[in-house]
Amino acid sequence: MPNHIQLKDPHRETRINNARTFTAILLVMGLLGVILARYYALQITEYETYRTQSERNRVQLQPLPPKRGLIFDRNGELLADNRPSYILSIVREQVEDLDATLAELGEMLPISKGDLANFQKKLQRRRPYEAVPLRFRLTERERALLAVNRYHLPGVVVDAQLLRYYPHGELFSHAIGYVGRINEEEALYLEESDYRGTFHVGKVGVEKYYEDILHGEVGYQNVETNAHGRVLRVLERFDPTPGSDLVLNLDIRVQQAAVDALGDRRGAVVAIDPLTGGVLALVSTPGFDTNLFVNGISSADYSALRDSLDVPLFNRAIQGQYPPGSTIKPFMAMAGLESGLVTPETTVPDPGWYSLPGDSRKYRDWILRIRGTGHAPRVDMKMAIAESCDVYFYDLARRLTIDRMYEYLKPFGLGERTGIDTTNEGRGVLPSTHWKRDAMGQAWYPGETISAGIGQGYMLASPMQLAVATSVMASKGVRRTPRLLYSIDGVPVDAPLLDPITVPEDYWAAVYEGMVEVVHGKRGTAKALAKGIEYQMAGKTGTAQVIGIAQGAVYNEEEVAERHRHHGLFIAFAPAEAPTIAVAIIVENGGGSSAASPIARAVIDTWLLGGSGSGDPG
Repeated sequence: MPNHIQLKDPHRETRINNARTFTAILLVMGLLGVILARYYALQITEYETYRTQSERNRVQLQPLPPKRGLIFDRNGELLADNRPSYILSIVREQVEDLDATLAELGEMLPISKGDLANFQKKLQRRRPYEAVPLRFRLTERERALLAVNRYHLPGVVVDAQLLRYYPHGELFSHAIGYVGRINEEEALYLEESDYRGTFHVGKVGVEKYYEDILHGEVGYQNVETNAHGRVLRVLERFDPTPGSDLVLNLDIRVQQAAVDALGDRRGAVVAIDPLTGGVLALVSTPGFDTNLFVNGISSADYSALRDSLDVPLFNRAIQGQYPPGSTIKPFMAMAGLESGLVTPETTVPDPGWYSLPGDSRKYRDWILRIRGTGHAPRVDMKMAIAESCDVYFYDLARRLTIDRMYEYLKPFGLGERTGIDTTNEGRGVLPSTHWKRDAMGQAWYPGETISAGIGQGYMLASPMQLAVATSVMASKGVRRTPRLLYSIDGVPVDAPLLDPITVPEDYWAAVYEGMVEVVHGKRGTAKALAKGIEYQMAGKTGTAQVIGIAQGAVYNEEEVAERHRHHGLFIAFAPAEAPTIAVAIIVENGGGSSAASPIARAVIDTWLLGGSGSGDPG
């Protein structure tokens, strides 16, 4: 009988199946254990971490930049506006390949090297998920092109923002200043939380001086976004606080009259209301279009401004340092009266030149080359001011001495910053023995006192300082810090009062009489201004030498290069009996005061007769 062959081993198969089942169960249980452990980690131990990351991907905190305050002139004319503009920005965290994105954007629209450089700098100091600007002022075509391609440009954002715009461009360039993009140096001292979402800051002028007031406070909003960073809805919003609006004392009509009168000449005009200290006009020519600086001036435009021989970026009104020339003489006359060295009736012999005792050198009077002699055998204060007699003031300066001149002239605001509410004001120089010792390490010489007595030598002043001094003269000693600002959000801000100059009334009257004769006298140095005038003006002409003239030499303007000719100066106030405006003008290389005095007439005519009036801004 054949052997039985067993084809199946049920017991073995059962053992194998059981082993496999057990292994599978262990594997499943292990996997379930891993899942449960991970679930526990996600939901319990690491819940807050992943919840925060999830919320960050879904909800973002976006800064809302405030609207910058507007700036108006005293008549309500808008001088600094905000205009909507579209900005191309990039959120770095939402861009996989930044270089590829930048390259693609560069093919779609023009992006300059300067734009890229500024973008890279800002990228280094941004906060996470903060949009970094790449291009400003997108055109409608560029916006449309970006909108069409937005689906494959994650992290690329186009936002609307208000940007500064100056409707009058060059007219107020030095008075108001301008804003510009925040640079690396500014980013270090600006409070980051105050400037989140803001790309511009005041650079010079009123825009910088009142930056804290104009800027406002940043707002915020929490927004829900999708995976591409597109905003789905606003969850919470805290509105920004807009900056305050400023009204300035500046009068656009007076400002325009000054610019028109200066024309294409280099110079400056400052007009002040002596009753309030308000600056009615602040002009420096040539100027420049401030709108060029708002979003970063091009290299070509900046080079043209920087390299110009006329230095349009230089604010001559407050930074210019010029010898005041004969415009100093009314203040010298007041110093003579205060010191008791002269009276209005005191006379000085005038042969046309002056010599110091024991010195053979002759200090010539300007009249000598015209008449061959002096103004008159003897000259009193009235004639000395009206005809600008150098000999009278040479003698007065010698008797005063330089340190007493310093003592009496300083209260008029010479030799120190006026404190006007703008930036980069120059100091000027009111010399003294102490000043020369500190500045040069040298002793003071008597001949230098003679030069200082007619506003030459070391003495330097800005048009703003001369305007302030003239305002003090016009107000009979009332001293105010000059102010461009009139009000903040409709609330007037008074110009600070300083200690007054207190002298007898007849001192002011004596100096006034001479200054009125300058314009209305038969032999006044500005008598041409009186033709057709409808009010009484008190003024003083001045000429400042640019190059030295040798002893005995004759100055011939036609033989001198234009930029080496004398500066022309003029100070004035009107109406003389109750002044409401004081002005100071300089025309660089104008040849003399005849270039400056007609500008004063144009400015004062506009203020008194042109309908602007002298009332408060409204």
